[in-house]
Amino acid sequence: MLNDVAVILLNGVHPFELGVVCEVFGIDRSDEGLPVYDFAVASAEGATLDTHAGFTLGTGHGLERLESADLIAVPAGETYGSREFPPELLDALRRAVDRGTRVLSVCSGAFVLAAAGLLDGRRCAVHWRHAEQLARQYPRTRVEPDVLYVDEDPVITSAGTAAGIDACLHIVRKEQGPEIANRIARRMVVPPHRDGGQAQYIERPLPRSRCDTVGEVLAWMEQHLDEEVTVEQLAERAHMAPRTFARRFQQETGTTPYRWLLRQRVLLAQHLLEATDETVDAIAWRAGFGTAGALRHQFVQTLGTTPHAYRRTFRGPRAVA
Repeated sequence: MLNDVAVILLNGVHPFELGVVCEVFGIDRSDEGLPVYDFAVASAEGATLDTHAGFTLGTGHGLERLESADLIAVPAGETYGSREFPPELLDALRRAVDRGTRVLSVCSGAFVLAAAGLLDGRRCAVHWRHAEQLARQYPRTRVEPDVLYVDEDPVITSAGTAAGIDACLHIVRKEQGPEIANRIARRMVVPPHRDGGQAQYIERPLPRSRCDTVGEVLAWMEQHLDEEVTVEQLAERAHMAPRTFARRFQQETGTTPYRWLLRQRVLLAQHLLEATDETVDAIAWRAGFGTAGALRHQFVQTLGTTPHAYRRTFRGPRAVA
């Protein structure tokens, strides 16, 4: 039963991500018949901490507060991807999971869970800007770079900012049912449910190659996204056998030529939907999808939304169809 919630703070914590957890679990809504959580903010680095926004936070709770918690949340923080964490905090998180406590990270808080070994062998989510670094630093994690949150109970990880709200409400929904989660969401004036597998809106879905073996081919592909090409044609351009090229491409980009091409076409379509008044049919042609129907199908598969909805999100209701 979800009752006792603790949030762990470190120097450099981001106030917004901290506020996300406080808003869901730290407010007394008993006047509306909603549950009241035994909520506390605990520090792993002293009674007063610096925040990313330039002000300080104080709390009377230390790591001992984690011992009774049903849920421990770790919000994002500045430099979490490059700093070390107190060993006693990592030990406390491991003990918590061993006794059945859920742990939740918001955005770069995932680096804390990874440092504790809690993401080893688990799928996890993080803000798309940190995905490549998290995977590189902790190769035993299974980073899913473009989803809102991942539930690998008892470890839940979420991407940046609003995805933390989604993950918190997901936990409430699991423990106390959709009615409670929906009523909290209504009070917060946020959508009551976004599935964790829904895509983040990201600038570049896949990392660029860090080697030069297929670099020239990648550059050519980006300039010819509207053309149909085969692996054999790309291999010939790279002066390799097709099987060698496919293997090298996978090693250097983390995906196949076909998937890379699809994602780059979606990326181009996103840019055109945001920056131009071209019709969806014209954008589909320029991005290499041929028809608006094919573009729509791939948009739904990749981003979890339609081209028209995407354009409205980024350009407002007056955007052309």
